[in-house]
Amino acid sequence: MISWFWIFLIVVFFLAGIRIVRPTHRGIIERFGKYQKLANPGFHWIIPLVDQLYRINITEQMVDAEPQEIITNDNLNARVDAQVYFKVKNDEAYIKASQYNVFNYQNQIVNLARTTLRNIIGTLTLKSANSERDKINNELLKNLKQQTADWGIEVVRTELKEIDPPKDVQDTMNKVVKAENEKIAAKDYALAKQTEADGIRMAKIKEAEGTKQARILEAQGQAEYIKLVNESADKFFVGNAQILRKLETVEKSLSQNTKIVVPTDTELVNVIGNLAGVMPLPQGKKTKGE
Repeated sequence: MISWFWIFLIVVFFLAGIRIVRPTHRGIIERFGKYQKLANPGFHWIIPLVDQLYRINITEQMVDAEPQEIITNDNLNARVDAQVYFKVKNDEAYIKASQYNVFNYQNQIVNLARTTLRNIIGTLTLKSANSERDKINNELLKNLKQQTADWGIEVVRTELKEIDPPKDVQDTMNKVVKAENEKIAAKDYALAKQTEADGIRMAKIKEAEGTKQARILEAQGQAEYIKLVNESADKFFVGNAQILRKLETVEKSLSQNTKIVVPTDTELVNVIGNLAGVMPLPQGKKTKGE
C-alpha cells in the first residue's frame, strides 16, 4: 500500500514538472527567482516548486498606441492614432533583456509611441501632418528604435492610422477641397471645349483650302483646255478658213440653182474652183493632134 502511494507521488511530481515550448516561443527557466537557462522549443522538465518557466513570444506583434488628442502647431486639436509592430529578438541575451531590462515592454512601447507622436505632430500644422505621413512614420520609427535599444526587441515598422481634425474644421476642409475640385473640373471642361472649337476651326480651314485648291486646279485645267483649243485652231484653221467659206458659198449657190455662165474656152472644174476661191488647175498644152 505504501509503495503504491510513493509511486503515485513520483508520477504526480514528474508530470507537474513537464513543460512544452512551442516554435513561436522561447522559455526562461528560473530557479528560486534566479535565471537558470534558456528553454528552446520542445520538451522540458523543471523541478516543481523550485523552478519556473516563462514563455516569451518571438513572433512579430502589434500594439495600438490608442487614439489621443494632440494640439498641432496651428492650435488645432487633431485626433491621432498609430500602430507599432515589433518582435523580441531570437537570441538568449535579447530574450533575457526583454524580461529583465524593462517591465511589460508592450505597455512601455504604447506609452513611448504616444509621447513621441505628441512631440512630432506638435511641431507641424494640421495640413503638413496629413501630407507628411511618411515623414512622421519614419521619425516615430527612428525614435522608438533608439529608446528600445536595450529592451531586447526590434521595432519593425510604425503606421499612422488616422490624423483627424475636429468636425467643424473637417467640414471646412471638405468644402475647400470640393471647391478646388469643381474649379479644376471647370477648367478641364473649358479646355476641352476650346480644343473642340479649335478642331472644328482647323477642319473648316482645311476644307476651305481643299475647295480653293480644287478650284485652282479646275481653272488651270480649263486654261490648259482653252490653250490647246487655240493652238489647234491656229494650226489647222488659219489659212483654211477662207477655203471653207468659199466652199460653203459654192454649196449655197448650187443649192439655190444659181445659173453660172461658163466661157466656151473654160473648163467647168476651174469655174467651180474660182467660185470656191480655189486655184484653177493648170491646163496642159494641146498636142498637135488635138
